[in-house]
Order: sequence, then structure tokens, then C-alpha cells
Amino acid sequence: MIVCVAVVGHQNNPLYIQSFTEADDALKLHHIVHCSLDVVDERVNNPKKSGPTLNETFLGLLYPTENYKVYGYLTNTKVKFILVTTDLDVRDVDVRNFFRRFHAAYVDAVSNPFHVPGKKITSRTFAERVSNIVKSFGLSSTG
Repeated sequence: MIVCVAVVGHQNNPLYIQSFTEADDALKLHHIVHCSLDVVDERVNNPKKSGPTLNETFLGLLYPTENYKVYGYLTNTKVKFILVTTDLDVRDVDVRNFFRRFHAAYVDAVSNPFHVPGKKITSRTFAERVSNIVKSFGLSSTG
């Protein structure tokens, strides 16, 4: 189950963070997202040590914690997408499909002429699309 998704700008400023838990875990999830930025920076700045090449946007599993797994994705404009899940047996195909659909929703949101680049994403349409993508996570491998 996905518990949090985040969009972080190229200067590590949060553009969108949404948690999908019933409990008051928002602060803990924000901390996990913030800590994952160090791993993303390490992978981008030291590509030989981490595996994926610089032209690969899917960063894979950033790090597991006791209760969560954190995945990352880097766009061409250095915007980072972070996914936090409680599932311990997530397939990479499902995560890649999630990020592909999430990236499409992000592009539509920032293509809005009223959106100011680098500012928080406040679009209700984007939030609804993200919720639908999260609900359908893992149900099928085609999107």
C-alpha cells in the first residue's frame, strides 16, 4: 500500500506531498521523504557506485526502513518523485508504471498556464489524479 507520494523541486523544495494513511504519520513521512533526498543526490552525483546510469530516470529502491520502502524517480528537469510504500514485496514493474503515470499527471499539472514554476502544486485535478493512480497501484501492469 502506498502511504506517501512527494514531488520535490530541483532545489530540494517540496512542491507536493500527500500522505494516504489514516494515522497521524504525516510528520514521520515528511522526514522519510526528506531523508531520501540525500540518497537521490548521492546516486545522481556518484553514478558509478549506484548502478543506474544518468539517463535512467527510475532510481529504484532508495532505501528500506523497518516499516517502509522508499523509491525514487528523477525527471529531466531534476524534479524528484518519491514513493513510500508499506509493501515489502513490490515489483519494479509496478513501481515503474506508477512513476510513468505520476509523471504524466505532473506534466499536465505544470503545463497549466496558471501554474508558477517552482511553486507548490495546488491543483485539485492533480490531487484527484494522484489519488486514482495510488488506488490502482499494483492492480495491473498496464496503464
